Amino acid sequence: MKRMGGPGSFLLDEEEKKALIELIDSGRIFRYGDENDPKFLAKTWNLEKALSDYLKLKHVVSVNSGTSALITAILALGIGPGDEVIVPGYTFVASITSVIYSKAIPVLAEIDSSLTLDPADVEKKITERTKAIMLVHMMGGAGYIDEIKNIAVKKDVFLIEDCAQAFGVTYRGKSVGSYGNIGTYSFNPYKTITSGEGGAVATDDEALYRRAYSIHDMGHLALRKGIEMGNRTLIGYDFRMNELGAAVLLVQLKKMDFIIKTLREKYMKFKKGIEDLKGIEFRHYPDPRGQIHTILTVILPDEKTARAIGKELDCGVVADAGWHVYNNMEHVLEKKVPTGEGCPYTCPYYKGKIVEYEKGMLPQTDGILKRAINISIGVVDRGLGSGFGISIESTDSEIEQTVEQFRKAAIKYL
Repeated sequence: MKRMGGPGSFLLDEEEKKALIELIDSGRIFRYGDENDPKFLAKTWNLEKALSDYLKLKHVVSVNSGTSALITAILALGIGPGDEVIVPGYTFVASITSVIYSKAIPVLAEIDSSLTLDPADVEKKITERTKAIMLVHMMGGAGYIDEIKNIAVKKDVFLIEDCAQAFGVTYRGKSVGSYGNIGTYSFNPYKTITSGEGGAVATDDEALYRRAYSIHDMGHLALRKGIEMGNRTLIGYDFRMNELGAAVLLVQLKKMDFIIKTLREKYMKFKKGIEDLKGIEFRHYPDPRGQIHTILTVILPDEKTARAIGKELDCGVVADAGWHVYNNMEHVLEKKVPTGEGCPYTCPYYKGKIVEYEKGMLPQTDGILKRAINISIGVVDRGLGSGFGISIESTDSEIEQTVEQFRKAAIKYL
């Protein structure tokens, strides 16, 4: 079976092993410890500082997953029963379910050829109950940050940037996640860098940071490497990252320049090898200069052609890519919630019409995804539709062979 994973997964080596052995030998694997203890290495605290420097954001909270990061961010903004959050119909399911777990209503909106939120549809979906827009930067590419932020400012709603699939991406020279009120990141095996599981919340707003920190750690307030006792203003979860994951990420973070440079080079080689094919289009990037190109998305003239090529390559079309497409999220469409009755769907605080989700409710999104094929450049993930393609380890010869394989399939049906 073809190996799956993101760039960081393929680059795990002796450096990460050395960091883990050092930590295990210290016997201190919990994120908190005595600052005067020479065996306490404070990996999580140091990771937060390193991420803050990398993202150029003042505050970072490390958490145990990208989903935890989203829930933390939503709750830090005070979003809850009676509120609506606009989310794209093409995103990993956690973008939507994190809103539901926060007892708010996810309002699904269209994407366009950028594979991110269509600003025109976002504006149509805003109501007096809208509390936030969640802009999801998909597959190593940023969305329409300027346009979406302008809408958020004009309508006086929060902007959450879900950067789970876009760590390392910039927009107009700044990291994604730094344009909204708060940004979230993921470090699972299919992301740019990985600690197996892990995530982060980042913001320049100190008040938001303090709320996010409390929510991620049982109501505690941040105090360097320790915990501040007393003065708790809210209750929280246990979303803490441990020292083992932080140790791995600190090593992986040093590989980011290599990862970005390599992905861009391999993307351009692959794209150059197929761009002369008549009848194919490529995903649109609002700012091509800042993309890291973990996946190359090809858009075909019609669904029949796309499905035939996808079948030939054994990758299918993006519309069938599991829990990244709203049509495939049966538990979301059926409004399944862990507590049965109550908020968000049968909620006394919600004053809107009864919310209904159904397959086909986003025709523009459906039309694009049924004609799209994902080719892996750095993220090899059948669940994302990118089971065909190359990886960050692929040689020039392997890239040429894979390009030729795609060309043969495409020419056969175009």
